[in-house]
Amino acid sequence: MNTQRATHSRSGRIEALKAAARERILVLDGSWGVMIQRRGLSEEDFRGERFADHPMTLKGDNDLLCLTRPDIVTELHDAYFEAGADIAETNTFNATTLSQSDYGLESAVVDLNLAAAALARESADRWTAANPARPRFVAGAIGPLSRTLSMSSDVNDPGARQVTYEAVYDAYRQQARALHQGGVDLFLVETVFDTLNAKAAIKAILDLEDEGLEPLPIWISGTITDRSGRTLSGQTVEAFWNSIRHARPFAVGFNCALGADLMRPHVAELSRLAGTLVAAYPNAGLPNAFGQYDEEPEDTAAHLEEWAKSGLVNILGGCCGTTPQHIAAIARAVSGKKPRQQPERPPAMRLSGLEAFELA
Repeated sequence: MNTQRATHSRSGRIEALKAAARERILVLDGSWGVMIQRRGLSEEDFRGERFADHPMTLKGDNDLLCLTRPDIVTELHDAYFEAGADIAETNTFNATTLSQSDYGLESAVVDLNLAAAALARESADRWTAANPARPRFVAGAIGPLSRTLSMSSDVNDPGARQVTYEAVYDAYRQQARALHQGGVDLFLVETVFDTLNAKAAIKAILDLEDEGLEPLPIWISGTITDRSGRTLSGQTVEAFWNSIRHARPFAVGFNCALGADLMRPHVAELSRLAGTLVAAYPNAGLPNAFGQYDEEPEDTAAHLEEWAKSGLVNILGGCCGTTPQHIAAIARAVSGKKPRQQPERPPAMRLSGLEAFELA
């Protein structure tokens, strides 16, 4: 496909996204939290007029800014696109009924997702119109939730759970439907520390086809929480891949928890295994004693440039602590580098628990 052609329809944008991924390493945007924190917003900024009389504190509910301060959300999208991002995430990391229940805003979830998708779509379309040879895309961000299906909520009761599978599935389906209706090009199920939560999200997304909605690409991004090389729910890299490969994701990868130096071996292992695109967006190093991130843009970019030269990745970006300056440095560092080629693995039965099992 000629990527210089304007991509007005969603099917055209998806085609353009896949074509771009074959040609070069794509760049995702960076952190939202750090950029919003720098604004020093007040409680009134989060409330706006619509939630002026809401009985609970709302400061810190960053997703809510899509409704109360859409100007800030648009400015951040534009800043990341200007830095060189190809893909923008919607500001919807916590935009589910389960996560918004912490603020008593379950009833606003659909509006949150529709508004977030519309803001990202408008910005992406504007940047695409300005340079049709470099189309920009929107990923509907779907976060991990604060409640897990795999792990007990009570140390004295291994079977205790704070939530049911049905509740998680319903929350994700509502969010995915609204993001789809809002105009996203793909779904990004991100920061996965509990694979069962992710599988509920995957099923919720796939089941949207039963409502007659157009299938969209799915990107799944897990989190290796420490040097053990496992997710919080205990899976190795290979077990994680085996658990979600049935979804035939557009991309799979890792984000958050680690800086690029500590994430590299896990990205390399996934690159060896995955029969799809590999993506990674690490933190700007590890946080310091004050919870701040000190890694400079050039340092992050140097790590990711080496990954690109080593043929490990197809999509790169930044997570906690990264800024438009980090994304600009990453975009410069990987410009002209060839994207990873998918490995050819022999057919086998591949299963997973906490460990992977393969029967050739």
